[in-house]
Amino acid sequence: MGAKHAKLSPEQVEELTQNTHFSQKELNKWYRGFLHDSPSGTISKEEFCKIYKRFFPFGDSTAFASLLYERFSLNDNGLLEFREFVVGLSTASRGSLEEKLQWTFQLYDHNHDGVITRDEMEAVVEAIYKMVGSMVEFPEGAETPQLRVNRIFEAMDTVHIITNGDGKITEEEFIQGAKNDPSIIKALSLYDGLI
Repeated sequence: MGAKHAKLSPEQVEELTQNTHFSQKELNKWYRGFLHDSPSGTISKEEFCKIYKRFFPFGDSTAFASLLYERFSLNDNGLLEFREFVVGLSTASRGSLEEKLQWTFQLYDHNHDGVITRDEMEAVVEAIYKMVGSMVEFPEGAETPQLRVNRIFEAMDTVHIITNGDGKITEEEFIQGAKNDPSIIKALSLYDGLI
């Protein structure tokens, strides 16, 4: 990828402007920042967790950063490349509502079997609570990850019962349930402040 160069090649810029919601100027800025944090042009999970901690210094962001890393990293080489990072960030931060919901569903569907179980959702919600817990006062009835997951499953229950009632949330159920619950949409704005 030419990781040692401070600018993307014209071919890389063209491809990424077509496949992300970022301008050429923004892509080059993200690339410089990426190379600053990892001059090799790739980032390991451990490095990613250290970098992510800078955004959430008052909580334990390790578990959530690990989940994000796995969501961003699309190849099996164990390293996060710039293209993977910027495409994922683009979708999570500037994608359409539908794109953000699909991306988020895949974050929760840790084993990639097409459904989210309570355990999978609890793992993500627990990681978020650890990361922001001391800085955020959670609403009544959502003081713990388990209570929050119960609320999310209840919010999606009307969709869920109509389909199969198996205690799992499909991507379609997740998207429809999230569209019906403004608090889930609000939670997806996490990346907006980083752009």
